[in-house]
Amino acid sequence: MSANPRPLSAVPAIPVDAELAARLEPFDSYWQAPADVESGYASFLAYYRANYFPHLPAERDARILVISCGPGYLVNMLVQAGYRNVFGIDSDAAKVEHARKRNLPCEVARAFAFLSRAEQAYDVIIPEQELNHLTHEETIAFLRLCSRALRPGGRTIVYAMNGANPLVGSENSAHNIDHFYNVTEYSLSQLLQLGGFTDIKPFALKLYVFWKNPLNYVGLAVTSVLELTMRVIFMLYGKKVTVLSKKVAAVAIVPR
Repeated sequence: MSANPRPLSAVPAIPVDAELAARLEPFDSYWQAPADVESGYASFLAYYRANYFPHLPAERDARILVISCGPGYLVNMLVQAGYRNVFGIDSDAAKVEHARKRNLPCEVARAFAFLSRAEQAYDVIIPEQELNHLTHEETIAFLRLCSRALRPGGRTIVYAMNGANPLVGSENSAHNIDHFYNVTEYSLSQLLQLGGFTDIKPFALKLYVFWKNPLNYVGLAVTSVLELTMRVIFMLYGKKVTVLSKKVAAVAIVPR
């Protein structure tokens, strides 16, 4: 990756009140809630613990903003883990109402406008929605707003659909008109770099974390074999690809 990307001022800005490109599944509203919203608080707890908890700061007073929080599944996990300064926003009032019924600290707000009013206010910013519900330009603008809203040394944890996995990469784009691109671990790092972040560490999002379900072990075994096979094929083509999960995530730091 280039050590000298274009200066941030050269990246086109997106007006904070502009309509974003996604229409049916907007970026600033969580889309993955199950039909039975209440059941999601338990079922998603294991998923968020496995994927996000290892990348969070140890300090329970850290100020954490969850964007596109939906009914508050991630906010719920953070509160249960003892974090005392957690706040969630989502543009869908109906989803936020579920969070409020559980006394979770969430409110209705649009991501770009909310972040434009925050400067060095947070230690962690996590969007629950996939970055690929934004266009490339919107993504860079969003990440720049995040880097501005984070304190020096603060971090973001983001994810998007993984185009390095040939079995799901093309389907990800074809399946949803509000999926504007796929990433690999490398291109996700490029986006974060253009957004003003450093010390970027990509990682795989684990889908099979529900250990009480026997089918979890079947899915884990099958996908492990498939990913190993794909890794070998990439090596034969001279490509070093380490993340082949359906979704690729990264944690990145704002320079001090």
